[in-house]
Amino acid sequence: MLRVIQICVCALILVLGFSQTTSASPTGPPEELCDGPCHGGKLPGVHPGTIQHVIIIVQENRTPDNLFQGLPGADIQDYGYNSKGVKVKLVPRILADRYDLDHSHAGFLTEYAGGKMDGWDLEKYTCGKTPCAKEVAFAYVPRKYVQPYFTMAQTYTFADRTFQDNQGPSFPAHQFIIAGTSTDSVGSKLLAAENLLYHDGTWQTGSNCGGSPLNRVMMIDAAGNETTKLPPCFEHPTLMDLLDAKHLTWRYYNAVSGGFWSGPDAIHHLRFGPDWANVVVPETQIKKDIAAGDLPAVSWVTPSARESDHAASNNGSGPAYVASIVNAVGQSKYWPNTVIFITWDDWGGWFDHVKPVIYSSYEVGFRVPLIVVSPYAKRGYVSHVQHEQASILHFIESNFGLGTLGYADARADNLKDCFNFTQSPTPFTVIATPGWTQRELAQAAGPSNVPPDDDF
Repeated sequence: MLRVIQICVCALILVLGFSQTTSASPTGPPEELCDGPCHGGKLPGVHPGTIQHVIIIVQENRTPDNLFQGLPGADIQDYGYNSKGVKVKLVPRILADRYDLDHSHAGFLTEYAGGKMDGWDLEKYTCGKTPCAKEVAFAYVPRKYVQPYFTMAQTYTFADRTFQDNQGPSFPAHQFIIAGTSTDSVGSKLLAAENLLYHDGTWQTGSNCGGSPLNRVMMIDAAGNETTKLPPCFEHPTLMDLLDAKHLTWRYYNAVSGGFWSGPDAIHHLRFGPDWANVVVPETQIKKDIAAGDLPAVSWVTPSARESDHAASNNGSGPAYVASIVNAVGQSKYWPNTVIFITWDDWGGWFDHVKPVIYSSYEVGFRVPLIVVSPYAKRGYVSHVQHEQASILHFIESNFGLGTLGYADARADNLKDCFNFTQSPTPFTVIATPGWTQRELAQAAGPSNVPPDDDF
């Protein structure tokens, strides 16, 4: 009887949560970014059914200045200033370099430096076998290591004003990517700000909901204080719930089923309800589903450590891994009606010269790259419009007529400027992956139970 009562209470909370969020009036974006209602209707100029599938590929820890030096038309800078006012030239580093930078909320505050954007030389870092330069945040990856990304960015659309929704690491970032928030409950003023504190130290196989009752995550309040620790199991609506309400399919393809890199693992009703069947391991299953004609309406794809672009843990295969998913779609029946968004979950501590617009004590963070791949993405276009990662959620809401969650998705635009739905659909050309065959990619991915991010 007690269990029945608990289930009923949980269901009531969800219903009340939806009534509060989906009925909320959007507080942004500006009217010029929306033709007609910002939510609940199709994108302007889009015939119903034009876009039937959306794929969100979430890589790890890079900025435009770090990953896209020399991209034509993009706002990329090859120098910055340190805390002493000295101009510092960015130095080349391979993608699979062996040091990692602090990208906690404290790391953001250090580099942001109260808006001066000059704290990059004060950033903490850890080193592997490679000697670290004194100012390790001032680095970029030469084009030859990330050529597939450049090919996609120059063929389709690159958005150089896309900001990370949160000012911190992967756990809250992956919450924002599925819900536009990292709050713990409807109406709460707290946001998850950091990665998890797993009581038993099992970061590789650890879980959030259903894990140790001693697991905690640090929360941040509206004043910027991180004084509250909560269990990493939240309860509020997500984009998955809006899709469920419209009977639209979704899957979350992940290298591991749980942990702070798995967004759904921290949402109680997703983790313990029937939707948990939509969390699919390993992440490479998406290519099999594409080949089998079983691609859902919306997919999230998160990589293994080696594929992830994460500093100190990747092996350089990330660009080819992402291209392999794009190639699978492009060579399938899905190409004419699919949009693929390629983004990076957080900035990773790397230098970026564009000052973010701060909305609150934790929103938004530094720029992250965003590539929009679709037969209807503008060809060879660089978007200078301000976007957030939540703009991807807004696009999905607009395209499928889902309404709004009322979080960052309500503030963000819907990426309207990145598309031209009146153009002749761009025929697909295979993205070359120099040095990586399909077999080598499969071997490079490593075991599927290794997460992309192990920062504690």
